[in-house]
Amino acid sequence: MSWGRLVVSILVPLAVGWLGGTVTSKSLQAWYPTLRKPSWNPPNVVFAPVWTLLFLAMGVALYRVWGLGAGDPMVRMAMILFGVQLVLNVLWSVCFFGLRSPGLALVEIVFLWLAVVATAVTMGRLDAVSGWLLVPYVAWVSFAAILNAEVWRLNRG
Repeated sequence: MSWGRLVVSILVPLAVGWLGGTVTSKSLQAWYPTLRKPSWNPPNVVFAPVWTLLFLAMGVALYRVWGLGAGDPMVRMAMILFGVQLVLNVLWSVCFFGLRSPGLALVEIVFLWLAVVATAVTMGRLDAVSGWLLVPYVAWVSFAAILNAEVWRLNRG
């Protein structure tokens, strides 16, 4: 067990979550409440704990795959995909909350979803547990995409 690799693996996604949260918080009080949302929109208090758990699971998945050896081309590919999906994760927050553009965020979340699925599949091929750890993330981003689409639909025009 490499404690240093474990700490880095967990801190990287949590740092991305913090960055996304920073972008989000600026619009959460003033702009987001003015949007029309579907009745099934979760309360705001749900998002931080869910994302924290997802980022922790991502970190454990990264740790397990990284431990297989970063010299392996498939491991490197999995780690690159992991990084790409993290960038896209923050970019969604920038589009939706930072730019206050649910339409742009809707386009962006398609790329995020594709990257998350590719990451989960690639990691799952290397380590089944890592793949399964990312299934809740795929489910959450799927839900977020549907929610994003509905918020865009209700507020366009």
